[in-house]
Formats: sequence, C-alpha cells, structure tokens
Amino acid sequence: MTNLHYGKCWLRVVHAPAKKAEGKHWEGNTHAAFFFDGRVQKPRLYETVEFSHGTLVFQAELGAFVEEPVCSTEPVLREPLGLSDSWWESLRADIATVASVATKREAVRQEWVDRCVPEFLGIDPPEITEWETAHGDLHPANLTRETPWLLDWEGFGLAPVGYDPAMLLAYSGLVPPMAERVRKEFPILDAPAGRTARIVVATELLQSVSRGDHPELEPSLRALALGSE
Repeated sequence: MTNLHYGKCWLRVVHAPAKKAEGKHWEGNTHAAFFFDGRVQKPRLYETVEFSHGTLVFQAELGAFVEEPVCSTEPVLREPLGLSDSWWESLRADIATVASVATKREAVRQEWVDRCVPEFLGIDPPEITEWETAHGDLHPANLTRETPWLLDWEGFGLAPVGYDPAMLLAYSGLVPPMAERVRKEFPILDAPAGRTARIVVATELLQSVSRGDHPELEPSLRALALGSE
C-alpha cells in the first residue's frame, strides 16, 4: 500500500482473542524496531495500532516496503543463489550486531530442548551454556537477494550461540553449494557451541516434519544434528 507520509509500505494485520493478544510474537516487531531499526538491514516499522472488535484484538503494523526479491519463496532453499561476497559480509555483520543486544526475550528454552531432543533425535539433550540474541527465523524466505534485508522479526530472542547460522544451514540442506558456503562463512557451526545450535535447530525442524512440513528435509536434518553431514 502507499501512505501519504511514508510512501510505499507493508501493512501487516494480525488478530487474536483478547486474552491472547500479548506475548513474544504479538510484541516482537515493536521490540525489534526499538532495538534494531537503523542498526541492521531491517525494514523500519513506522506505526503500530491496536483495536478491538467483539472478542478479538487486531494489531496493524505499517512498515517500510522492500523492493528486492527474497532468496526463496518458501523457507526451504531449492536452487543455488550465487550470492556476492558483500552479501555475506553484510549478513555476518548484522547477525553479530543482533547477537550483541541484551534482551530477556526467549527464542529457545532449555526446558523445550530437554524434552524434545530425546524425542526427535534419540540422543541426550545438550545443556546450552552459551546464549546470544538471535533473529530467530533466519531462512531464505526471510532474506533478500541483494542487500540482504532481514525480514520477519517477531520471533527474535535469546538462543544458543550460532542459532541463526544453524537455521540458515538447516534450510539450505537440499542445495550443497549453499550449505557449504554457510559453513564457510560461519565457522562457529563446527565449534562445540555451534554443534549445540545445530542440534537445537534440527530438533525444531524435525518437530515440524512430524507435523507434515517439508518431510524431504529429514535426512539432512538428522545428518546436521548427528555430525554425519
């Protein structure tokens, strides 16, 4: 849409029952704007408005419009991208900036790890000893091809060190050249902390696979977690 003051904009509207119109995802974009607008390649959030209708609460967010195409129209990457060195430099810098921000928001919880890693991987759950702030949903559909812009910030929060690169790696498993480039650009993935992040991300996506999402990823996810990739 076009706004007379801001020009081209994205309008995002969500709704929830009044008792559930709160929490991490409801407040995520507003909090992300406070921490990251102007600091990383993130579309600015201009305005947020909430209003009620009956038993529902609606939230409307007006944000900057990004012209660039995304790396993929779905989270799973299915073809090589040929991204520039400057693209990777920008992404590394932005992930480092995000990681340096202190927050009490949680993207991953140790309790979830303790419960789900044995269920979906059949191994003992790792204890997360190194934490940092993460975008929380860093897959190819949330990255543009040129800048790159990082999109969809509502889930950001504390996660294991290396979580964002591990997420990008997991969703790139069907395209070996991209997976290899992710590992090259983010050596943390092969450090002990990065292995923990890979286990956590693989568990999350295997849980999604169990619900019918992207079953084709299962072999590469198990290899990612168990170290046989």
